[in-house]
Amino acid sequence: MRIGSILGLIVVVWLIVGAVAAGQRGYYTSPPAQCSQFATIALNIVAGPLNYLGMDPQAGCEIPQPS
Repeated sequence: MRIGSILGLIVVVWLIVGAVAAGQRGYYTSPPAQCSQFATIALNIVAGPLNYLGMDPQAGCEIPQPS
């Protein structure tokens, strides 16, 4: 039970650090207009402290076009 609480706290802190890093990169200045912008923000949040070690995750989305 105690290990689960500690692990949960680590995950929450990890995500908070990722959200702060995304904010420092200016991803929250305007709402995401494209899928790739939303995915890049999400990847930065999930990457957490790795952002400060030089990781700069960016994503691309390809939406199928109607024929």
